[in-house]
Order: sequence, then structure tokens, then C-alpha cells
Amino acid sequence: MERERTAAERQVADLLRTARRKLDLSVAFLSRIDATTRTLQVVDSAFPLVQDGWSGPKEGTVCLAVVEGRLPQVMTDVHDFPEAVRLLPPALDQMRGHISVPVVLSDGLVYGTFCAFGLGTDPDVSVRDLALMEVLAEAAAMVIEPQVRQEQRNTEISDRLAPVMTDGGPDVVLQPIVDLATGSRSGAEALSRFPREWALTPDVVFAEAHTIGQGDRLELLALARAAALLDDVSGYVSMNISPQTLLTAEAAELMAGLPLDRVVLELSEHEQVHDYAALSAVLAPLRAQGMRLAIDDVGAGFSSLRHIVITSPDVIKMDRSIVSGLDTDPILARLAQSLVEFAHSFDICVIAEGVETEAEHQVLQQLGVDGGQGWLFGRPGPADLLVDEGTVLAPPAPLPLIA
Repeated sequence: MERERTAAERQVADLLRTARRKLDLSVAFLSRIDATTRTLQVVDSAFPLVQDGWSGPKEGTVCLAVVEGRLPQVMTDVHDFPEAVRLLPPALDQMRGHISVPVVLSDGLVYGTFCAFGLGTDPDVSVRDLALMEVLAEAAAMVIEPQVRQEQRNTEISDRLAPVMTDGGPDVVLQPIVDLATGSRSGAEALSRFPREWALTPDVVFAEAHTIGQGDRLELLALARAAALLDDVSGYVSMNISPQTLLTAEAAELMAGLPLDRVVLELSEHEQVHDYAALSAVLAPLRAQGMRLAIDDVGAGFSSLRHIVITSPDVIKMDRSIVSGLDTDPILARLAQSLVEFAHSFDICVIAEGVETEAEHQVLQQLGVDGGQGWLFGRPGPADLLVDEGTVLAPPAPLPLIA
């Protein structure tokens, strides 16, 4: 089955067709040369001599010889050059005129060559044709470079993730979630942690993994490690998963083996849901077995209300962008109050994220927020460091509610 060309390759094919027709030659192609291989990435040919994807060792090719300066860029007849004759594939012994220029990316990297050649009956090529090929090769470099850079980025991401995947997934730590009325810990959220030297937040790492088709696997490895901590702690464990990963068969298999009455599944509001009916169909049997559904990061964007209306969650987690500073900002306090009133009218529990100060805690208590999570109650850490009581052990003196 013939490989489908990318958008960039289709543009390159147009440039090759221009070169071949302007020079009245039989074949034009873009070759890609890497450390070991020369590949005819895009071919425009009047005859079925060569096709896209033909590859072989880069050594011993006319393309490499031109790039290295062992053969000229323009050969009126390749048979006048013993080196070229030696390098010609047997199937192309009819080749006569040949013109080839390097395709050079913006950083000076030689990507490959932009070539055209004629057979015995094709017109001759000359040095005057070189200018056209150089212009078209420059255009091809501009077209193909974004694809090259994306491939390089994908390789870098894949290589960086490989040891984590091999090791069974990211490290998972737990952060306490506290009942604001009593200060007792009611549960904990499982949070993924990646090597510090990456200097990347977990959401960025998961997003990168999805761009290379590894996101579902990485999420499920993290979910499995979070589930393994259920035996080590009391209360519930809140676990994160994206809607698209939840719809996979592998996710269904993993969830089927969990004590679902101790699981809160968090769906981020940042994740776009393409099929709410399919999502509801997956969630329904899990929730029937006691699993609770939480919508994460509520207030950080625009999709959370749709998530809430359609999925009818058990918990909404108030984003720290609302929590941070609500003790001094009446608009944030009013927004939090409205969110609590809305949620409680549908028997939805509200947990505030990013609680860092006693003043924030007191206002959240007065607003009727059910639970809190943040540095005030404990930083993420190993399961054996969790305690059943939060850092707030007694109700503090009330602050006046911001109107």
C-alpha cells in the first residue's frame, strides 16, 4: 500500500514537478540523507522507475558524492564521470543528464538533495539550469523544515520518556485532602512526579506524551501506581485521568480491579471531550459501584461548566486561581461563594485547591467549602508520611466574611 504523503511532502512534490517539467527531464526527487541511509522521500517521475520511500545505504550513492563534492552538481552526461558510473544503480544505467543541489536547513544541516535526471532521450542539462534548482531546493528546505523539527522534538520526547516507561511510570506522591470543618484528612490526591532535571510540570509531560502517541500509556502507568497506594492509606485516593484515556479498553481493565468505593476519579476541565455520550457510558457502571467523579481545575478555563452540567459530578475542585488571595479580594470571594451555592444546590461537594494561608482557610470555611487541599495542610509526599489529621487541628477564630 502506497504511503500517504504529508502536507509538506505534497508541496515538495509540486516543486519537483516544476523542476522536472521546466528542465524537460524524466525524474525529479527529494532525497533524505541521515547517518546511515539515503531515502527518496518524494519522487515525481514520468515513468515508474523509482517511487516514494525507496531507500538504501547512503554510502555509494550519487547524492552523497555530490554533497561531499566528489561529483559536480551538474553532469550533462553521468557516463562522462567514472565515479558516477560506478555509483549508478543497474536499473538506472540509461541515466544521462543529472543535476543535484543540497537541501540545507536554517541551522546549516544538510537534509539531503533536490535532484533531477534525464534518460537517454531527454534534453541535456547545463550549468544555467542550476539556478532554478537552487531556488527550488531552498523552497523545499523551507517547506520541509517544520516537519523535520517536529520529528526531532518527537524523538527527544520519546527518548526522555523511555526510561520512565520502562521503570513502570512516574513516581507518585500523595497530598492530603482535609475536611475544612474538622481538620481531619478525608482523602489524598495522587500526583505524578518526573525527574527534577526535566524542569517540566506533570501536565506538560503528559501533554507531550500525547503528542507522540504515548499519552494513554503514561497516564495508565501513573494510574496503576496511584491505585497501588490504596492499600497503604486510609480514606479515598483521588486519581487523575484524561477523558480520552478513560475511553480506552486498557483503562476499563485497570478500573475493574479497583475498590471503586475508595476512588475519586478526576477529569481535568482543560481536556476537551469529543463524545460525552461515550464518556457517560464508561462512567456509569463505575459510579454504580461506588466510584465518585470529580471535575478538576474548575474556574481555570471555560469548559468546566459544560463538564459539570453533562457529567453531574460528585465533586468539583475549585482552582487555585480562585482560592489564592480570596481573603483580600472580594471578587474572588464572591465567585467562590457562587460556586459553592451552585454546587451544594446539586449535592456536589466542593474542594478548594491551593490553600496556603490561614486567612484563605478561614474564608473558605465561612463560605461553606467542604474540603481543602494545599500546602497549609501538607505538601505532596510518600504515603507513609500521611496522617489522619491535617495541619489545622482546631477551628480558628472566625474572620469577618468579605461581602
